[in-house]
Amino acid sequence: MSAPAAVVEIAGLSTRFGRQVVHRDIDLVVFQGEVLTLVGGSGSGKTTLLRQMLGLERPAAGTVKVFGTDLARATASGLESIRSRWGMLFQGGALFSALSVFDNVALPLRELKRLDEGMVHDLVMLKLQMVGIEPKHAGKMPSELSGGMVKRIAFARAIALDPELLFLDEPTAGLDPDRSEGFVQMVISLRAALRMTVVMVTHDLDTLVSLSDRVAILAHSRLVSVATLDETVALDDPFVHDFFRGARGRRALLARGGAVPPGGT
Repeated sequence: MSAPAAVVEIAGLSTRFGRQVVHRDIDLVVFQGEVLTLVGGSGSGKTTLLRQMLGLERPAAGTVKVFGTDLARATASGLESIRSRWGMLFQGGALFSALSVFDNVALPLRELKRLDEGMVHDLVMLKLQMVGIEPKHAGKMPSELSGGMVKRIAFARAIALDPELLFLDEPTAGLDPDRSEGFVQMVISLRAALRMTVVMVTHDLDTLVSLSDRVAILAHSRLVSVATLDETVALDDPFVHDFFRGARGRRALLARGGAVPPGGT
């Protein structure tokens, strides 16, 4: 059986802000169909690396390729074509406050597809249905929505173009446990339906354990590990001890049904 294709390829990446070194010589490959989760302490550069995969920031050195295209060398039309193949769920949802629910979801369809308004309407309503939002909410403004609804509608916008690649930045931050679990189940279902590759940043252990195929750990400006969850938990590393082997980490791993290594509280 042939190996899965590389969707994101990062080679020799370094990032600096003034004298501060955020990333040093990072190599990372995200394979088609997997969920890869980026974790690390505060200031480790998780969201910065995500933004570089989106072409929103350029590293000081190294290359970032998505679907085989070097983002730094791509033409404007080339970037537009690539961006039509991915979706992004920003932390907090990042809905446009002046646009209705319908118009927020319709935005990428109107920007990147040449569709008549009838087709846009049908696709928007379909995406809202897919994330469990009733049609009666389509005309509401973001200020009228609960945090859970904002996340779902932002997710509907992220999958509006049926992306092959989905970026999630703290997707369950701010949600209570029941809404967080509901959101995770929605991601699992839609990932399977749309056959998406997912790159996720999260500090939420339940979300990480439920969704991740592999975990990439950023620490001390470097990528210290890229491995399956079980392999990651078994690492003898200070970050792993603190993050996975504390009470919350052990509870999340036990709920998953996997082995929990000794240690922690």
